[in-house]
Amino acid sequence: MTKVIFLDVDGTLVDYHNRIPESAIKAIRQARDKGHLVYVCTGRSRAEMQPELWDIGLDGMIGGNGSYVEHHEQVLMHQLISAEDSKAIVDWLHGRGLEFYLESNNGLFASENFRERARETVKTYCRSKGMSEEQLKDLEVEDVMHGMIFGGELYRDDLNKVSFVLDSYQDHLDSIEAFPNLEAHTWGGRGETALFGDLGVKDINKAHAVQVILDHLGLERKDTIAFGDAKIDIPMLEYCEIGVSMGNGGPEILAMADMVTDDVEEDGLYKAFEKLGLLS
Repeated sequence: MTKVIFLDVDGTLVDYHNRIPESAIKAIRQARDKGHLVYVCTGRSRAEMQPELWDIGLDGMIGGNGSYVEHHEQVLMHQLISAEDSKAIVDWLHGRGLEFYLESNNGLFASENFRERARETVKTYCRSKGMSEEQLKDLEVEDVMHGMIFGGELYRDDLNKVSFVLDSYQDHLDSIEAFPNLEAHTWGGRGETALFGDLGVKDINKAHAVQVILDHLGLERKDTIAFGDAKIDIPMLEYCEIGVSMGNGGPEILAMADMVTDDVEEDGLYKAFEKLGLLS
């Protein structure tokens, strides 16, 4: 029976140094050889998908936390923030003095002072994921956020979502009030320890995008398995027949998952594929 497998990227398929474990590559290739379908389901936009991810062999991707769906290079769905809302977000962030980047399939378009403002914030994020001080010493934001473009046009009509550096948690709360027609989240930490806020298309999540792929394939939820490590992955894990949390997952996803495997850096993906019978 063909299974449809959905993999979060950061912290699930890719470790916090942006490396893909060889065991994960082996697991995906073996599973596809057995006739299973494998999609990444990520907050990344297509521009952030480094070639090594596609080189593994994938059947497609869900990007922008559910706003973009692709199967074998065919776009099944792409819901963008309107040009009007995009301009309003940029103006609002500029008015508050917040630095940001605009997430598009054509690249990540950074605000004027994003590199300087985000440098230490990105290091804090990477430090929390286990990077050593030696590794962090010369780290730049573009080493972590692939596809970053500086000096590009900021009034755009191709945005999946927008991320911005939080000066305080109040910035996130105020973004909810300023943009009630959009989806507002934080990332990089829990609650008031969050490092970034983001704004995206309303009522879009990974679970909705999973159903778009199933409808296209003519398959059912009972055929699905989802893997993730963060709170944003919970709707996907709840929606799929089997939801697997990586061992490095946050407390919320560890508590609700049907199965917990080892950390991403400890061959967690391969071990789970093996236990679920996807390799034989």
